[in-house]
Amino acid sequence: MRLHCEVEVVSRRLPALGLRNPGKGVRALLSLCQQPAPRSPPRPPAGRAGAPRPACLLVSTLRDKRGTRYEQLKGNIEQFFTKFVDEGKATVRLKEPAVDICLSKANSSSLKSFLSAVRLAHRGCDVETPFSPLTPVKTSEFEKFKTKMVITSKKDYPLSKNFPYYLEHLQTSYCGLVRVDMRMLCLKNLKKLDLSHNHIKKLPATVGDLIHLQELNLSNNHLESFSVALCQSTLQKSLRRLDLSKNKIKALPVQFCQLRELTVLKLDDNELIRFPMKIGQLTNLQFLSAARNKLPFLPSEFKDLSLGYLDLFGNTFEQPKVLPVIMLQTPLTLLESSARTILHNRIPYGSHIIPFHLCQDLDTAKTCVCGRFCLNSFIEGMTTMNLHSVAHTVVLVDNMGGTEAPIISYFCSLSCYANSCEMLK
Repeated sequence: MRLHCEVEVVSRRLPALGLRNPGKGVRALLSLCQQPAPRSPPRPPAGRAGAPRPACLLVSTLRDKRGTRYEQLKGNIEQFFTKFVDEGKATVRLKEPAVDICLSKANSSSLKSFLSAVRLAHRGCDVETPFSPLTPVKTSEFEKFKTKMVITSKKDYPLSKNFPYYLEHLQTSYCGLVRVDMRMLCLKNLKKLDLSHNHIKKLPATVGDLIHLQELNLSNNHLESFSVALCQSTLQKSLRRLDLSKNKIKALPVQFCQLRELTVLKLDDNELIRFPMKIGQLTNLQFLSAARNKLPFLPSEFKDLSLGYLDLFGNTFEQPKVLPVIMLQTPLTLLESSARTILHNRIPYGSHIIPFHLCQDLDTAKTCVCGRFCLNSFIEGMTTMNLHSVAHTVVLVDNMGGTEAPIISYFCSLSCYANSCEMLK
């Protein structure tokens, strides 16, 4: 039985000698083996099988493929430390030699099975899983433990074998992929996925099952949308950097703003005609680039952003309209009044409580300059804003040296509009 993990062997006697442990784990292959049989073993009495050979622990690394052997596990383990076993961490404390074998970055289920077998060997019980041979480990065994793989040509793309299970960084660019390979979605340790320069048209919702994914690069593909399912997946808690540049995306769903851990968002060279209305909810966003799109104006909540870098060069921004668009309703409809109450009081809602189309209405409600909400009864006005008010570094929006862009503003009542009319001049 073998376990891929990082191993640090800590001697408990070094501090008494005034020495320090190295303090760093290395990639290793941990094997549960049986000690070799003696050269001239005594013959067992007739009708009896010989006593089983004692188990030992073998720690092999890429530098030391023969490995370090820890003999006689039976009765030789002082303690197991398994508090963080679900995180792939554990420690086996041996009596002799006086060392702690610290394990980390292991698959949690494999680690539990391995510790269970070691515990049986310590008690002198029969171990049901087969023992590993006491032979030097092959280099190919460590290939399974790779954490980074970069493929930049179609001929190097693996067709007959799986990706290493422990990958944390995978790049497959210029491989002609037309869809996301489902084998990638089994890489539960993946933190960075780069699928740039392919021909991918659609993302499967199961990309959201990569619970540790922090960076996703989909630039230079044929994407036309970013699905609501991905916006409502575990990517909400993990995704930090997203590159969707050089695709064919026309709009992002309003639920996109639920990806609130985003710090970097690249949308250059798409066909965007609008930003999500709730973009101000991306409170962690520091880098936003959406150059060379078809944005006519910015949504009202854009002014709630606080960016370090902003690039909106080459968009088709319109000139602000002189007259506002008045859509006020008097008296307010029951739908309008109810929607405003729900949103103002932050009452939870969902498709399991109210019809789905009403949820969509609430999700796309407009925010008045006073902070209240409006659905179908509002006044719409347009003005310009200096982009330096939301970003420290701003790329000019045009070749004329401008840093101003048109922004939509909404007013829930005539009094709100009257109080803000100076802003619209």
